[in-house]
Amino acid sequence: MAYKIAFGSSNGIHVDLKFGETDRFYIYRVDGQDLEFLEVRHVDPSSDAGKEPERAASCGEKGTGSCGGNGGGCGGNGHGCGGGTEVLGKVALIEDCRAVVCRKIGFQAQKQFEKKAISVFDVDVSVEDALDKISSYYYKIDSRQSLRKSQAVPEEA
Repeated sequence: MAYKIAFGSSNGIHVDLKFGETDRFYIYRVDGQDLEFLEVRHVDPSSDAGKEPERAASCGEKGTGSCGGNGGGCGGNGHGCGGGTEVLGKVALIEDCRAVVCRKIGFQAQKQFEKKAISVFDVDVSVEDALDKISSYYYKIDSRQSLRKSQAVPEEA
């Protein structure tokens, strides 16, 4: 059974971006144990249009757009700064994938992926390592193989 995995990466080599930071996803197709790079999907910047006024109003700092003046966002709860809208757009961009892999994926995004039965992996490794491990995991799951490491049973004399 073939499926796709989306990676949040700045360079396609290392999983180094948080879900909220990523402006592109590297998409791989996995078929059994065959791996194939398909494409890079860019987050549509026009989906962020008009976010500044909403951000300022939702954070109580009219016109600053900095959510409290420190530029640190709205506490990471996904309710201010247009977080919910941005999350939905990114989730929709990769909703045909079986899994999404980023350095960190926040609670709001995880809930949206859960609704769509998309697995979420928070890792900080190379794309190649993550792809190997996740595809191996799914291969065993799909083949109904045990995930436990096989232990040789000593033969009785």
